[in-house]
Amino acid sequence: MNNKLRIFLIVPLLFVSMTATTNAYGHSLFNSAEETIGDYRVQIATQPEFPQIGERSQILIRITDQNLEEVDRFTMGTRIFYNEEQIVTWRPESHSSGHMEKDFFFEDSGNHIFRVDLYDVGEDGGTLTFTFNISTQSPFGYVFIGAIAAGGLIFGGVMGIVFIPKIFKKLSKP
Repeated sequence: MNNKLRIFLIVPLLFVSMTATTNAYGHSLFNSAEETIGDYRVQIATQPEFPQIGERSQILIRITDQNLEEVDRFTMGTRIFYNEEQIVTWRPESHSSGHMEKDFFFEDSGNHIFRVDLYDVGEDGGTLTFTFNISTQSPFGYVFIGAIAAGGLIFGGVMGIVFIPKIFKKLSKP
């Protein structure tokens, strides 16, 4: 076997083995955002990335300082709006670590506005409010996922059509 064919077979195995053994992600979650006000940075995300209507989703919130270090203690409340109407309020709670996870059931399709309030951290002990858009799964979400999958399959097919005949020709030559 020549060296080029060995490399062609070994490199994909290396990529597969690396992705199977690591917890790193190539991108941040689709339904995520972050905002910095004053000395605080708030990140929000949903799990799953595209929440389904009527199914349990997790809202993940992380509070850090300007150096991206998690804040030890904070008091936070959240107000959730849909069509400019407040639908849910999470009362202010004290948290001892830099992140919070909470279950939430989305009842309507579309954009939800999350207003995260950090208490006693603003100037003169005031409240800082961070605003985020979180959207639920719509029919277009399936189209987006399908388009990405189709693009990957087409790319793999084209690469196979181009390179496999060349490999067979080299192998069949005496």
